[in-house]
Amino acid sequence: MAQHPDGPVVTITAGDVRGFWRGEPGTRERSAAFLGIPFAQAPVGALRFAAPVPPEPWSGVRDAVDFGATANRHDPGDTLIPEPVVPGEATLNVNVFTAVPGEREARLPVLVWIHGGGYTAGSPASPWYDGRAFNRDGVVTVSISYRLGFDGFGHIAGAPSNRAVRDWLAGLEWVRENIEAFGGDPGRVTIAGQSAGGGAVLTLLGMPSAQHLFHSAWAASAALADVAPERARTLSAKLANLAGVAPTRDGFASVTEETLHELQEKALSGDGGDPLDGVLSLLQDGLPLGPEVDGDLLARPTLDSLRAGVGADKPLVLGATDDEFTMITDSAQAKLRFIPASLALAKLQLARAPRRAYLAANTAQRRKGTAAMLGRYATDVVFRRTVVRVAEARRQAAADAELGAAPAAASAIAPTWAYRFSWPSPTRRWALHCLDVPFFFDCLDGPRVGVIAGDAPPRRLADAVHGAAVSFMRAGDPGWPDWAPNPGTTRVFGGDASRPDVMPDGYASVAALV
Repeated sequence: MAQHPDGPVVTITAGDVRGFWRGEPGTRERSAAFLGIPFAQAPVGALRFAAPVPPEPWSGVRDAVDFGATANRHDPGDTLIPEPVVPGEATLNVNVFTAVPGEREARLPVLVWIHGGGYTAGSPASPWYDGRAFNRDGVVTVSISYRLGFDGFGHIAGAPSNRAVRDWLAGLEWVRENIEAFGGDPGRVTIAGQSAGGGAVLTLLGMPSAQHLFHSAWAASAALADVAPERARTLSAKLANLAGVAPTRDGFASVTEETLHELQEKALSGDGGDPLDGVLSLLQDGLPLGPEVDGDLLARPTLDSLRAGVGADKPLVLGATDDEFTMITDSAQAKLRFIPASLALAKLQLARAPRRAYLAANTAQRRKGTAAMLGRYATDVVFRRTVVRVAEARRQAAADAELGAAPAAASAIAPTWAYRFSWPSPTRRWALHCLDVPFFFDCLDGPRVGVIAGDAPPRRLADAVHGAAVSFMRAGDPGWPDWAPNPGTTRVFGGDASRPDVMPDGYASVAALV
């Protein structure tokens, strides 16, 4: 993009940055973008496996009119969300979108978005994450990057653990120190993300060391990792063996980033046999790369931390789409058509009693065939039961606080709101993974939205989802009853017209798995 000499200039801790304007002056659509601002030095050379280091100050005005380098260096192919790959080394950067650059007294609420991608992919430069709609509605928006895959999350002897988690913390520290320059309020920061980004939100919510960095949280389709230390060490040894190096910092540093990525893909891939084997591994073991319970930065699994009252004073909204993974099992429909759903779930090692209860609670889905049933089951295990477990963990923390059994004061307990995104894609059949994101960002006219949302995605649905997010960030309430007084209370976005918008037990169908 060409430089914009008349673009807005703001002063941050490292120097001056110049952005560019979008939209007509004097309209609600007028806002500025500041792209690719470094929050840490490039994680290359001696810093490749190091904790993030603050950026070097610069003199003069630095142009912030192009997206910074992305940690994802490889063409992702046909992904549900557009995920541009930007070459370069300075991959630790932020993008800021604001209608009031330089107006420190504005102190608008702030959204910090953490992208998804299974902790191994994704891009903060996605056009879907542009904050212009939030700017229009009075919210400053920031998207942050972080190291991916083994470079960001792998266990490496002699290197800091959870380097990508440390990137999240460094990005949030940057926001705390600099967001006033963009018209934002550092005391009203909402962290939000989808998929791995939603998992990042819950991880941060359960981290004592992160509590001062945000005020509230929104977790969409959260994919929690909480990788066990021994599993992390096993993957490290396997990767080192493939690379022919010692499983140490010096050993892995001798392997190029491109080669390490290729070996990482090989180490994580299955044998290509029974289609249920890969599903079973994911359901039983979880994601192989992601935040590790290292006993240092992450002292315990996230649910344990939330149950103990960490983050209890932070308002939380969380939910999932109804069929995150069913599009994947659709591809095995022919192979599964003659296999009873009960037998398929037994192969996935779901015990008889919960299997019967689960099938009884999902009769409508079962009628759609075994592939549909397995897709819903995978969705429930990975995403939807997390909603219930997190909401219940926070409710337990509140109850313990009232009894004096938890450190959080009862007066500090914040609400938890649950939702479901139930509108089925007209092109992909299901309320699938990522379908809710363009509705959250109100970017229905964005590139490739039509691929998963059709040519005429419902405007009212975007108004509802985006409006709830804005209400939550601005007023602290998304607009429906919270979970604690009546567990199960769930806002349904885009469901069957015969069903109420708020259900008394919107996640009853996953109860057998919780």
